[in-house]
Amino acid sequence: MTRPDRARVADMLWGFFPAQVLRTLAGLGVPDLLDDGRRDLTELAAATGCDRDALGRLLRAARGLELVDVDGDGRWSLTADGQLLRTGTPGSLGSLAQLFCGDAPWRSWGELEWSVRTGEVAFEKVTGRSAFAHMADDPRMLAVFTEAMAEGTRMAASGIVETCDVDGVEVLVDVGGGNGTLLAAFLAAHPHLRGVLFDTAHGVGDAQDVLGPLQESHRHATRLREGGFPATRGFGERIEIVTGDFFAAVPPADAYVVKSVVHDWDDERSVAILRRIREAMHGDARLFLVEPVLAEDTADLVAQRVMLMSDLNMLVCTGGRERTLTEFGRLLDAAGLRLVDVRRVPPPTGFSVLRAQR
Repeated sequence: MTRPDRARVADMLWGFFPAQVLRTLAGLGVPDLLDDGRRDLTELAAATGCDRDALGRLLRAARGLELVDVDGDGRWSLTADGQLLRTGTPGSLGSLAQLFCGDAPWRSWGELEWSVRTGEVAFEKVTGRSAFAHMADDPRMLAVFTEAMAEGTRMAASGIVETCDVDGVEVLVDVGGGNGTLLAAFLAAHPHLRGVLFDTAHGVGDAQDVLGPLQESHRHATRLREGGFPATRGFGERIEIVTGDFFAAVPPADAYVVKSVVHDWDDERSVAILRRIREAMHGDARLFLVEPVLAEDTADLVAQRVMLMSDLNMLVCTGGRERTLTEFGRLLDAAGLRLVDVRRVPPPTGFSVLRAQR
């Protein structure tokens, strides 16, 4: 008989404590203040506007978590792991920490029992609005969300691009593509492609910083000026940004990539998105649905703990869910689409690419 592992269960119990240390460090900007060297506690307290003693206790806890270090003169610095909380650093988790451990999602997770009992979205209970409507009116949260999504996409982009076969594709639409991080990776890897970034006006976020300077076009879309990119990008007129509602219509194209969108929504609304894409597709157009795929066999779920926690996050925050391959197949079938194949994206990401056609 297997003996219980009390220490492992206790780590889960106290897990929200270190999570808030991560969020608070990132939210205060401490990692960015330490990115160029060592600072003492007085400097950090002044720069962050924090109580000196309380900040010292936070840093002491972060030292115990091996996120920061301190020398004999009381000057603090980042460890290698602490560097991952800096803004814009490769592999950064800083915005993700602020997003998932921020006020509204944090309170929503506190209502997990209510969501399990009712099947309803806790975020809407604690804020009175959907997650996306709430973010649209909160510029700081929207900025954190946009950067958090970009952080995850940067880690996965090369693998996603490698996994999607775009031979013969001239125009690729990134549906719900945020600030264009993934679309930029496709265009950089495939010089023959033209790309359309499609999202809401709020959703495109800092796309101008990611893709280059923009100007209004007569089509009520936003198009990049010729030569508007730095020489390292050189996308020029290969990019167009179109704002709209993917529940109403999407632009026509040869292929569509839809990453981390469907899991935000329940089955009915997910099918609505997929139907709009099908309506815009010509005969041999293809859809690349990029999502994690839950194991059908419960024995395999131990290896999918992050995905399982994401599933519960969707339950409490958006009303969406993570899905098995069978469940994805049902969505696609209901939308009039045919699943062609499924390919795992190379590590470290847990995504798969589900290719579908009419």
